[in-house]
Amino acid sequence: MDNRILVLGAKGQLGQSLLSIQPAGLNVTYAGRAECDLTDAAAVAGFVNRNQPTVIINCAAYTAVDKAEEEIDACFGINCDAVQNIANCCTGRRLIHISTDFVFDGQKTTPYLPEDIPVPLGVYGKSKLAGERAALQSIPEQVMIIRTAWLYGTVGSNFVKTMMRLMTEKEELSVVCDQRGSPTFTRGLADVIWRIMIQDCFAAGVYHWTDSGNITWHEFAEAIQEGAIAKGLLSGKIPIKPILADEYQTLACRPAYSVMDTSKLENLVGHCVTPWRDHLDDMLSEISAL
Repeated sequence: MDNRILVLGAKGQLGQSLLSIQPAGLNVTYAGRAECDLTDAAAVAGFVNRNQPTVIINCAAYTAVDKAEEEIDACFGINCDAVQNIANCCTGRRLIHISTDFVFDGQKTTPYLPEDIPVPLGVYGKSKLAGERAALQSIPEQVMIIRTAWLYGTVGSNFVKTMMRLMTEKEELSVVCDQRGSPTFTRGLADVIWRIMIQDCFAAGVYHWTDSGNITWHEFAEAIQEGAIAKGLLSGKIPIKPILADEYQTLACRPAYSVMDTSKLENLVGHCVTPWRDHLDDMLSEISAL
């Protein structure tokens, strides 16, 4: 295997996890915004031409779900236009592009299949779906779309770290209890991407990857508090009140149910997803060791 791999969005949660567990023997270049402005087509073409990758892994994304409702152009610039710019450079190259559960409206009550018809609710989901379609229409035989959900890691901003901070600042929290999904540790997603590379089992199409099991945000917050106390990251317990999404007003609508069926990608790489609780424990252990 003689892959030269280019990771875009290298400073984000997933990019940092790819770097932290990169297998030995791989030729990988990591690029953030400072190295390449993905919204500039000429800059992307020049950067790709200089680095000559055989595989591009695109982790770059505009993920501020609520802010996206007001910053529509900026959101589509990163989540759609940039993907088109990357796809335009993929003649003779393969692309692994990361997408999201937000392409679905959450009306199902059974896990979403990769083949299910996307119906995004807000600007963020619409922009990510537009990015998927740009890649699939431009390079259908050379792109793997991997949708994930509720992503968190030790680097960057995410629900786990926000909850832990609020648990030290507040006497009580209110967390939504009627939205259900699968928390996903960035290291698990990074691991399956490296498995695709190492096993040379790239196969074009749309896939899903999350940790296994599903819970509500409220249940996740309770598990975070319990785990953080056990690791000595929090000194004590505070009440966490369950509230309905309608009681917690946000600019963007979120899917009430975004559990995804991961069997297609599990079968491809011959590896099962990890239970979310195990990965939460791993993440909290990493933080406590810092």
